[in-house]
Order: sequence, then C-alpha cells, then structure tokens
Amino acid sequence: MLRFESFASGTRRTERPGGRVNASRHGFAKRVTALGAALLSALPAVALAQVKIGLVLSLTGPAASLGIPARDTATLLPKQIGGQSVEYIVLDDASDTTQAVQDTKKLISENHVDAIIGSSITPNSLAMIDVVADGETPMISLASSAKIIEPVDAKRHWVFKTPQTDAMMASAIAEHASLHNVKTIAFIGQADALGETFYAEVAKFAQLHHIAMVASERFNRTDPSVTGQVLKILATHPDAVVVGAAGTPAALPPKTLRERGYKGLIYHNHGVGNNDFLRVCGADCNGTFLPASPVLVAAQLPADHPARRLALDYIARFEALRGPNSVSAFGSYTWDAGMLLSNAVPIALKAGAPGTPEFRRALRDALESTHGLADTNGVVNMSKTDHLGLDQRARVMVEIMNGKWVYQPR
Repeated sequence: MLRFESFASGTRRTERPGGRVNASRHGFAKRVTALGAALLSALPAVALAQVKIGLVLSLTGPAASLGIPARDTATLLPKQIGGQSVEYIVLDDASDTTQAVQDTKKLISENHVDAIIGSSITPNSLAMIDVVADGETPMISLASSAKIIEPVDAKRHWVFKTPQTDAMMASAIAEHASLHNVKTIAFIGQADALGETFYAEVAKFAQLHHIAMVASERFNRTDPSVTGQVLKILATHPDAVVVGAAGTPAALPPKTLRERGYKGLIYHNHGVGNNDFLRVCGADCNGTFLPASPVLVAAQLPADHPARRLALDYIARFEALRGPNSVSAFGSYTWDAGMLLSNAVPIALKAGAPGTPEFRRALRDALESTHGLADTNGVVNMSKTDHLGLDQRARVMVEIMNGKWVYQPR
C-alpha cells in the first residue's frame, strides 16, 4: 500500500440491516471471536506485523524532476515481501534540507517505519544521516555523493545508497576527456554538497589523467543566470567544461556556454538523467556527454550487459504507468532500493517482527550482506566498508543527440 502524508488510513464497521444482531447467535459469535483471538495470539508476532517503508522525496522545489519519478516508481514496488504486507509512506522534502530532517523524524517517531528510502538529493541525504543513526533505522539514499556512505562510521553504519558515486562518474569523465585529447578543463557546479564533492572528484581524476583544472565556479539552484561565472570560465579557454549539478537547474550552464559561443566539450554528472532536463536544455545540450545509469540506454546496451534485462523490465513497467519515453535514472534508483529491501526483508524477519528494533537491526545487517544481486544498474556486492556495492559496469558514457540519450561504447 502506498500513502502520502495527507492521507490517513481509516476503519470501517459493517452491521446487519437496522443495526440488529440476532440474539440467538450472539453467544456463538462471542465464542468464535474469543477462539479467533486465542488462535491469533498463539501465532508468531511476525505473521501479524506490517513492514513500513518511508520515502523522503523532493517532489516540489528545484529537485522535483528527481523526486517525481521516484514517487511514481514507489507505486510499482512490491506490496508484499516475505509473506508480510508492505506500506509505503511518501513525504515531500520540498528540496529543502530542514524539511528532509523533519520528514525523517516524523517517519521514525510517528510512523515507526522499518526503513527509509531517500532523499533525492545529496544535501538532504547528508542532513538525514544523524536522524536515522539516532533512530537506528536503515536508510537507502537516492543521491550521488560518496560522502553519504563513506567512510562507514558509527552513523553511516545505517546508511546505504543505490546511485553510482560521484567518484565513479568523475573517473569516467576524465577517461573520456583524455581519450579526446583534452588538456585543460573547467568546472561549474552547484553551491552545495553535490557541487563541492563532485568538483573534488573531477579535480582528482583530471590530475591522474594529466588534465589541468583551469577554473572552478559555483551557482545556486535557484539562480536565474550564470553569465558571470561562464564569462570567467571562457576567459581561461578550457578544452572541456564539467557541470556538477542535478535536475533542471543543471541546464543553465550549458545553455549559457552555447549562447556565448563555446565550442569545446561539455560534460554533465549523472544528476541530469531524465527527460525534464532534456526538455529544458533543448538543442543546447546536443553533443554534450555524461556518465549515466545503464537504464537511460538499456535497449542500446550489449546483450551481455548485467543490467540490460532488468533495466528493460523496469522500463516496461514504468512506461506502462507513465507513458512512452517517460523513464529516468532517478526512478530506477528507487526500484533498485525496492529490490534491495525485497532481498533483505525475508532475512530480517527471522530475527524479529517488523516495527521492532530487532527487525531494523537485522534489516540493516541483511542490506550490508547483499551479494551478487543484479538490479537495473548493475550487480550489487556490499560489505562492511562498501554500502553501494556497484562496480564500473554500473556506469555508461552517453551523448545527447537530437534530444535523446545515445550510448557511447568508448
């Protein structure tokens, strides 16, 4: 069952016509009720419990294009796992860190969820870590930064994620740029945790490939213009520019670069992997590149790619719900979170009933022990020091051509 914050489950009562109960049967009914209650109380508690999964998603605000596909995917997640019914409770963090923290506290203290999926963006996910650690509730983030799960300390002990890390994607950009004889590179990114962490990874891998970083600029998600930042970048004459941003706000730098006549290579991070970004950026993004989830180009992948079959299955399910060409990477990350939980919940049920600390601890342990689980982005092999578990097969290089994602083998 999927419900949103504004919906509350109610109770229904059914009576005989006129509200009368046959007196001759009243005693028998009471005995049957008592017997039923006794039988139910004799069953293991786990058989009566319901698994509750909370989702903190950016459904409004600048990151809405990330959160909405996740919400839609939540309607496709299994309603029963390990013989237990599952309820999904969706809250909107409005792309705001404070609201994300409040939502997380509500899910733990009021809804008593067994696990949390979210948030959609890095700053919000980072802000939620303290809350889930204090509440000893496992969390599966849908955001990119490796800082969400690294290092696996006492707090991140409770935190996992499904999207590829910024380090994985930055290394793909540096490799591609090196193959295309890029010698100098500039960076423009969001003025938040996503932008800062992605810049650090881009700079690191650029250096490894002997590419000089010649400029680094920042902008806010809500800025109407980045002309000043772009002019500073153009003054350094870089061979390539990397944009470290997510969602539709990430379209502003490449559009401005093209308007100012920039002819070099432009790279995005994987935070732009949806059709809303393509729509907003339009023709200005044709010929630009990004390392992306295999889901974006699943039908173009080699037949032996580990993510191809499951990605195509997810795409078929999502497009049956939302229409052709509606799929995005951000929905797939939610689907993969559901796959992780579907694998872990039956294991955790052996340790305790849903809604108990024992179950949440066992669920966390089962997530960390995930091994050889294929999903829409690759194959997951987690460990005590790796709460993502994906390898380099989980990333593909994509070029935007005529407003579409096109797989680039190299």
